[in-house]
Amino acid sequence: FRFKDSLAEELQSADLVISHAGAGSCLETLEKGKPLIVVINDKLMDNHQLELAKQLHRDGCVLYCNCSTLVETLQSMDLSALKPFPPGQPEKFASFLDKVFELQ
Repeated sequence: FRFKDSLAEELQSADLVISHAGAGSCLETLEKGKPLIVVINDKLMDNHQLELAKQLHRDGCVLYCNCSTLVETLQSMDLSALKPFPPGQPEKFASFLDKVFELQ
């Protein structure tokens, strides 16, 4: 897809998602519990996608590669080694903000 507001319908039926490493795409996929391979765009300046992909990989949640290594990644992948993405905890963030701004 070039652009779509939500991939919820496609994600629901997917067994594997291959995506760029945009934060929205990664988080939407991981929140649905789908295995994810992110393909890095090596041509981006200040490549925040690479930073995100590396961190999610260190956390054990995704596999990542670039276009030239995608086939190799698909051939060698072990999706059972991926860890579930932990659910968000917005109440902890709200509590932190309350303390910082002395609202509690």
